[in-house]
Amino acid sequence: MMKIGNVDIKNRIVLAPMAGYTNPAFRRIAKEFGAGLVFSEMISANGLLYDNDKTWELAKTYPEERPVALQVFGGEAETLAQAARLLERKAEFDILDINMGCPVRKVLKANAGCALLKDPKKAAEIVSAVASAVSKPVSVKIRAGFDHKHINCVEIARAVEKAGASMITIHGRTQTDLYRGKVNLDYIRAVKEAVRIPVIGNGDIKSVEDAALMAEVTGVDYLMVGRGALGNPWLIRDMVDYFSGLPLKEPPGFKEKIELCLRHFSLLLEEKPEPVAVMEMRSWTAWYLKGLANIRHARKRLMTVKTKDELIGLLTEIIDIS
Repeated sequence: MMKIGNVDIKNRIVLAPMAGYTNPAFRRIAKEFGAGLVFSEMISANGLLYDNDKTWELAKTYPEERPVALQVFGGEAETLAQAARLLERKAEFDILDINMGCPVRKVLKANAGCALLKDPKKAAEIVSAVASAVSKPVSVKIRAGFDHKHINCVEIARAVEKAGASMITIHGRTQTDLYRGKVNLDYIRAVKEAVRIPVIGNGDIKSVEDAALMAEVTGVDYLMVGRGALGNPWLIRDMVDYFSGLPLKEPPGFKEKIELCLRHFSLLLEEKPEPVAVMEMRSWTAWYLKGLANIRHARKRLMTVKTKDELIGLLTEIIDIS
């Protein structure tokens, strides 16, 4: 059993925080496939303080997804500290993660996400304030730097460790890279070698081979999978098996993918009103159908379904023709 702060983590495989994707439904599926730790979507510290219902909905968790990390973003130490206190009082979670790695312009304009990489002192002040505000372990997600002229991930990592962070996630790209090009494993390795707290490596894990390479080159404690698991949580299963020394299982068949898609939908319906769940599941279904042949007509119909019965009927038809 591994630990982050005082939290037991059963293995090295972690589901990344992804806006619009890592809601409780997908987090629970990731747990069923063996993930040791899962992260929420980004939660606005300001939204929590304004008591915004949609923001608080992002902080909802279920017992079966524990341990779970809630990820918050904001640009000011006191705002994040107040939000952290509220979360600890009102939400059920195990680790509080501070986002200093989101490259999206909207977040940067709030002086949050990757904008904090420009100011290591401020980043450390934020971590210190949040760590002092809560009893839960505090972690930080960063990138290599804001751009290639300012690669300061080691400086940031050391600063937040000293300020009280219990763990660091490093994505091996800069803000200006967004998701272009290849992740730089050297940056991840440099952070791992610079600190004593656990490090999660993140970026471009789309296969077991990718995960094995990152583990070998960087020596990180944990491996975070994000976009590679969308519609393919079997990758999580395979990563868990690989790092446990177990033989890899057969890849999922056509029917297995659709059946999991239906289960995913049932979990979404537990969380959200039917119209919202259907709209979200249209996107998810496209991920599950990715790579499946002879279903062009079904893909077109998918974009027009509006009710639970229509979506379930379409997926059932796909199973029948498989």
